Amino acid sequence: MAHGDEMAHDGRPLSEVIAALGAIAPLPLAESWDKVGLLVAGDGRAVSKALLAIDVTSDVLDEAKALGAQLIVGYHPLLFKPLERLDGGSWQCRVAIDAVRAGIAIYSPHTALDAVDGGVNDWLLESVAAAAGGSAHGVAALVAAAAQGATHKIVVFVPEDSADRVREALSAAGAGVIGAYSHCSFTLVGEGTFLGGEGSAPAVGARGRLERVREVRLEMPLPRRALSAAIAALHAAHPYEEPAFDVVPLEPVPTRTGPRTGAGRVGTLSRLSTARALAPRLAEILGCGPLSASREVARGGVAATHGRVAVCAGSGASLLDAAARAGATLFVTGELSHHDVLRAHALGLEVLLAGHTNTERGYLPRLAAALAERAPGLECVVSVADCDPLG
Repeated sequence: MAHGDEMAHDGRPLSEVIAALGAIAPLPLAESWDKVGLLVAGDGRAVSKALLAIDVTSDVLDEAKALGAQLIVGYHPLLFKPLERLDGGSWQCRVAIDAVRAGIAIYSPHTALDAVDGGVNDWLLESVAAAAGGSAHGVAALVAAAAQGATHKIVVFVPEDSADRVREALSAAGAGVIGAYSHCSFTLVGEGTFLGGEGSAPAVGARGRLERVREVRLEMPLPRRALSAAIAALHAAHPYEEPAFDVVPLEPVPTRTGPRTGAGRVGTLSRLSTARALAPRLAEILGCGPLSASREVARGGVAATHGRVAVCAGSGASLLDAAARAGATLFVTGELSHHDVLRAHALGLEVLLAGHTNTERGYLPRLAAALAERAPGLECVVSVADCDPLG
């Protein structure tokens, strides 16, 4: 038996399959609030079969068991909110426990797969353009992907001889990481002044006297999740009774991956169409029931035709303003609240709603093909048990 045949028969290490998934949808592209990656580790078996679904439900897990799959790639994270106890109190907890018992791993790419060039949102915009009888050009993300990492900068003023101790404490708490580098900081020497009032116990000088101290301005980047720990570490390591420090929020820094990487998509259709004409053809392409269309905007007494279209797979309320800024007149997504539809109208956007998972599920065959190509010998199966919970 050739080595390649043996690999196809025995499967691939889970780590290799995860690496392939990470190459398809790099996890740093995911939104900061998302819970992507390996959520259930499985039992360490090699992976010869993967089941792909939108939602990892008990029916999908039963399907994976019946197929002999060792991995479920669930687009939506099964474990989104932290579990406080493993008591089967929620359906997600019960599915996770059952997966552990069955030795089946669960992985979620979610918003990383939305953001990547060629991902879910590109497929959705292609589908809209096809429904109009053409293609889309000038495609870009509605919001460019931001580099993961620092969301804030902490700036602290500390006596020069204590700067190293405070820097080390902040580093241990998660500050000062830039890419593959840790302990990243900037210092500037200057003079600090203070006058201790009644009830103070200054570490330097005396109460009631203006003190001048040679101090260092120490700056370090850090992610939001490290803020509490960093502030506690600062207080523990700083010699002063009342350390002076600032926490400065940072604007997201776009990645260097290009304009088609990020949240949502916007593009110009090669063939114009009204929303009402698009709706039935798009429903057919997505394989779903009738789309919900918002009130049409009349221009000169005639229903508006749309050339500039924005899309967001799933729920797109957070991207309405970006869609309007990008010049779109039609917004296609899965779901919006009543008040978000009104907000869309106020922004000059007509809306087509296809149902949350209908704007995502059609991408699964493309994901299966990409994964099979990157992990030769791995059988990738799209779930038949996974379906729109609303019918």
